[in-house]
Amino acid sequence: MEDKKLLEIDHLVKHFDVTSAFTGKAKVQAVDDVSLFINKGETLGLVGESGCGKTTLGRTILRLHEPTSGRITYNGEVIFDSEKNIKKDMYSYRRKMQIIFQDPSASLDPRMTVREIIGEALDIHGLYQKNRNERIKELIKKVGLNEEHSNRYPHEFSGGQQQRIGIARALAVEPEFIVCDEPISALDVSIQAQIVNMLEDMQNELGLTYLFIAHDLSVVKHISNRIGVMYLGKLVELVDAKRLYENPLHPYTKSLLSAIPVPDPEVTRQKSRIKLQGEIPSPINPPTGCRFHERCQYATEKCSQVEPQIRELEDGHFVSCHNV
Repeated sequence: MEDKKLLEIDHLVKHFDVTSAFTGKAKVQAVDDVSLFINKGETLGLVGESGCGKTTLGRTILRLHEPTSGRITYNGEVIFDSEKNIKKDMYSYRRKMQIIFQDPSASLDPRMTVREIIGEALDIHGLYQKNRNERIKELIKKVGLNEEHSNRYPHEFSGGQQQRIGIARALAVEPEFIVCDEPISALDVSIQAQIVNMLEDMQNELGLTYLFIAHDLSVVKHISNRIGVMYLGKLVELVDAKRLYENPLHPYTKSLLSAIPVPDPEVTRQKSRIKLQGEIPSPINPPTGCRFHERCQYATEKCSQVEPQIRELEDGHFVSCHNV
């Protein structure tokens, strides 16, 4: 694996304007001041509770959502910078940056056959015009489907097969970077393993770089080189996968890891789970200071007043906490 940064984001912010009958106009702070980088050929896992901003971050990196502020650098080229007012045209970057969506049935056009779904990406970028059908057959075979499937419609497939079609569509334009937005959460366990193994094989074969968004911490540990933990729009911890599981530093990360089920009754009985108090606050009106302080057992007065900055405590171990 090369230690060359393929993607770098600095102080990325994405707020959504909402209108409420009670509060009038407000902003949902979906992603707030997130900075990270992804090296070429690696997999960066992204975990956190539902609603913490993982999917929004992935889509904002690809500029499917236009960022509110911040900077995005891809392969040394700045594609978005709010301060310098740089907004590069994304057409040429769409080939290099793709996404696998969470719900395969919702992301595939029900009125198009598999051949048309995969071929559309090739047509938009003018690729494989002379041997288009051969390329589509090759992609269908690569993701473990049969050639005769190419003339069927999405509703004729199972969830796992639909996700394979989505992966074939993402691979059609020969990307370098793929955002995997919870690609296995809608699938049963045996199919999950097949999809994860297929993604790993393709990464080794094609030299792909992944941002892997998921809820299942054991899957993220298996596939990721480094893992980022998000809470209420903020990145609270970032470190390589092995060290995160052996030595988590942020209280929120510790509570997440303590919730992983262990298939051993003896270990489960001895294991003490860290239970969080209360509900996750609203991203429209997040708490002052550290966003986690209302649910944190180690919170001090400083935590409720001063927002902690993410900093490197050990080599490559970034954490956002006053008490570490």
